Amino acid sequence: MKFGNLHELFIGELKDIYDAEHQITKALPKMKKAASSSDLQKAFDEHLKETETHIKRLEKVFDMIEEEAERETCDAMEGLISEGEEIIEENKKSDARDAALIAAAQRVEHYEIAGYGTLRTYAQLLDYPEAAELLQQTLDEEGEADKKLTGLAEAINPEAV
Repeated sequence: MKFGNLHELFIGELKDIYDAEHQITKALPKMKKAASSSDLQKAFDEHLKETETHIKRLEKVFDMIEEEAERETCDAMEGLISEGEEIIEENKKSDARDAALIAAAQRVEHYEIAGYGTLRTYAQLLDYPEAAELLQQTLDEEGEADKKLTGLAEAINPEAV
Protein backbone atom coordinates (compact mmCIF):
# COMPACT_ATOMS: atom_id res chain seq x y z
CA MET A 1 0.00 0.00 0.00
CA LYS A 2 1.39 3.37 -1.00
CA PHE A 3 0.32 6.56 0.73
CA GLY A 4 1.55 10.10 1.07
CA ASN A 5 -0.70 11.34 3.85
CA LEU A 6 -3.18 10.15 6.47
CA HIS A 7 -6.15 10.42 4.09
CA GLU A 8 -4.47 8.07 1.60
CA LEU A 9 -3.52 5.71 4.43
CA PHE A 10 -7.13 5.77 5.63
CA ILE A 11 -8.40 4.82 2.17
CA GLY A 12 -5.80 2.04 1.87
CA GLU A 13 -6.76 0.63 5.25
CA LEU A 14 -10.46 0.79 4.33
CA LYS A 15 -9.75 -1.22 1.17
CA ASP A 16 -7.77 -3.73 3.22
CA ILE A 17 -10.49 -4.33 5.83
CA TYR A 18 -13.13 -4.36 3.07
CA ASP A 19 -11.27 -7.25 1.46
CA ALA A 20 -10.79 -8.93 4.84
CA GLU A 21 -14.54 -8.85 5.49
CA HIS A 22 -15.23 -10.38 2.07
CA GLN A 23 -12.73 -13.15 2.78
CA ILE A 24 -14.44 -13.83 6.10
CA THR A 25 -17.82 -14.28 4.39
CA LYS A 26 -16.29 -17.16 2.42
CA ALA A 27 -14.55 -18.72 5.43
CA LEU A 28 -17.39 -18.70 7.98
CA PRO A 29 -19.63 -21.24 6.19
CA LYS A 30 -16.67 -23.65 6.05
CA MET A 31 -15.99 -23.13 9.75
CA LYS A 32 -19.66 -23.69 10.57
CA LYS A 33 -19.66 -26.96 8.64
CA ALA A 34 -16.46 -28.09 10.38
CA ALA A 35 -17.71 -27.36 13.91
CA SER A 36 -19.14 -30.14 16.09
CA SER A 37 -20.84 -27.88 18.61
CA SER A 38 -24.27 -26.58 17.60
CA ASP A 39 -23.60 -23.46 19.69
CA LEU A 40 -20.39 -22.82 17.75
CA GLN A 41 -22.20 -23.42 14.45
CA LYS A 42 -24.82 -20.89 15.50
CA ALA A 43 -22.14 -18.36 16.46
CA PHE A 44 -20.47 -18.70 13.05
CA ASP A 45 -23.85 -18.30 11.36
CA GLU A 46 -24.67 -15.16 13.37
CA HIS A 47 -21.26 -13.68 12.66
CA LEU A 48 -21.71 -14.25 8.94
CA LYS A 49 -24.82 -12.06 9.06
CA GLU A 50 -22.94 -9.42 11.05
CA THR A 51 -20.06 -9.55 8.57
CA GLU A 52 -22.44 -8.88 5.69
CA THR A 53 -23.67 -5.84 7.64
CA HIS A 54 -20.06 -4.73 8.19
CA ILE A 55 -19.46 -4.84 4.43
CA LYS A 56 -22.51 -2.65 3.81
CA ARG A 57 -21.35 -0.27 6.53
CA LEU A 58 -17.91 -0.01 4.92
CA GLU A 59 -19.58 0.78 1.60
CA LYS A 60 -21.40 3.65 3.35
CA VAL A 61 -18.06 4.91 4.69
CA PHE A 62 -16.59 4.85 1.18
CA ASP A 63 -19.62 6.83 -0.03
CA MET A 64 -19.26 9.36 2.80
CA ILE A 65 -15.67 10.12 1.85
CA GLU A 66 -16.54 10.08 -1.86
CA GLU A 67 -14.35 7.10 -2.71
CA GLU A 68 -15.20 4.00 -4.68
CA ALA A 69 -15.56 0.86 -2.56
CA GLU A 70 -12.61 -1.22 -3.72
CA ARG A 71 -10.80 -4.18 -2.26
CA GLU A 72 -7.07 -4.36 -1.74
CA THR A 73 -5.91 -7.88 -0.90
CA CYS A 74 -5.55 -8.33 2.83
CA ASP A 75 -2.59 -10.69 3.12
CA ALA A 76 -2.96 -10.91 6.89
CA MET A 77 -6.53 -12.20 6.64
CA GLU A 78 -5.47 -14.66 3.94
CA GLY A 79 -2.94 -16.06 6.41
CA LEU A 80 -5.39 -16.23 9.30
CA ILE A 81 -7.99 -17.98 7.15
CA SER A 82 -5.37 -20.37 5.79
CA GLU A 83 -4.53 -21.41 9.36
CA GLY A 84 -8.23 -22.10 9.98
CA GLU A 85 -8.42 -24.20 6.82
CA GLU A 86 -5.42 -26.25 7.99
CA ILE A 87 -7.21 -26.98 11.26
CA ILE A 88 -10.21 -28.26 9.32
CA GLU A 89 -8.20 -30.33 6.85
CA GLU A 90 -5.81 -31.92 9.32
CA ASN A 91 -8.19 -32.80 12.17
CA LYS A 92 -11.39 -34.79 12.44
CA LYS A 93 -14.49 -33.32 14.07
CA SER A 94 -14.07 -33.17 17.82
CA ASP A 95 -14.20 -30.85 20.80
CA ALA A 96 -10.47 -30.27 20.30
CA ARG A 97 -11.06 -29.15 16.72
CA ASP A 98 -13.84 -26.87 17.96
CA ALA A 99 -11.39 -25.37 20.47
CA ALA A 100 -8.90 -24.77 17.65
CA LEU A 101 -11.62 -23.22 15.46
CA ILE A 102 -12.54 -20.84 18.27
CA ALA A 103 -8.88 -19.85 18.65
CA ALA A 104 -8.62 -19.23 14.90
CA ALA A 105 -11.83 -17.19 14.93
CA GLN A 106 -10.58 -15.09 17.84
CA ARG A 107 -7.37 -14.32 15.95
CA VAL A 108 -9.55 -13.00 13.13
CA GLU A 109 -11.62 -10.94 15.58
CA HIS A 110 -8.52 -9.44 17.15
CA TYR A 111 -7.19 -8.45 13.73
CA GLU A 112 -10.51 -6.79 12.93
CA ILE A 113 -10.65 -5.03 16.30
CA ALA A 114 -7.20 -3.56 15.65
CA GLY A 115 -8.19 -2.52 12.13
CA TYR A 116 -11.50 -0.92 13.03
CA GLY A 117 -10.00 0.89 16.03
CA THR A 118 -7.33 2.38 13.80
CA LEU A 119 -9.82 3.32 11.09
CA ARG A 120 -12.15 4.97 13.61
CA THR A 121 -9.27 7.06 14.94
CA TYR A 122 -8.18 8.08 11.44
CA ALA A 123 -11.76 9.05 10.59
CA GLN A 124 -11.91 11.24 13.70
CA LEU A 125 -8.59 12.90 12.84
CA LEU A 126 -9.68 13.48 9.24
CA ASP A 127 -12.96 15.06 10.42
CA TYR A 128 -15.28 12.32 9.17
CA PRO A 129 -17.50 12.07 12.27
CA GLU A 130 -20.26 10.03 10.61
CA ALA A 131 -17.71 7.56 9.24
CA ALA A 132 -16.06 7.36 12.67
CA GLU A 133 -19.45 6.55 14.20
CA LEU A 134 -20.10 3.71 11.72
CA LEU A 135 -16.60 2.32 12.26
CA GLN A 136 -17.11 2.48 16.05
CA GLN A 137 -20.37 0.57 15.68
CA THR A 138 -18.55 -2.23 13.84
CA LEU A 139 -15.70 -2.12 16.35
CA ASP A 140 -18.22 -2.63 19.16
CA GLU A 141 -19.78 -5.58 17.34
CA GLU A 142 -16.40 -7.19 16.73
CA GLY A 143 -15.65 -6.86 20.45
CA GLU A 144 -18.95 -8.54 21.29
CA ALA A 145 -18.20 -11.35 18.85
CA ASP A 146 -14.87 -11.91 20.59
CA LYS A 147 -16.63 -12.06 23.97
CA LYS A 148 -19.10 -14.63 22.60
CA LEU A 149 -16.21 -16.74 21.36
CA THR A 150 -14.56 -16.53 24.78
CA GLY A 151 -17.78 -17.77 26.38
CA LEU A 152 -17.93 -20.66 23.93
CA ALA A 153 -14.28 -21.47 24.61
CA GLU A 154 -14.96 -21.59 28.35
CA ALA A 155 -17.66 -24.21 27.69
CA ILE A 156 -15.98 -26.19 24.90
CA ASN A 157 -12.29 -26.20 25.85
CA PRO A 158 -12.78 -28.27 29.05
CA GLU A 159 -14.56 -30.88 26.92
CA ALA A 160 -11.49 -31.05 24.67
CA VAL A 161 -9.34 -32.19 27.59
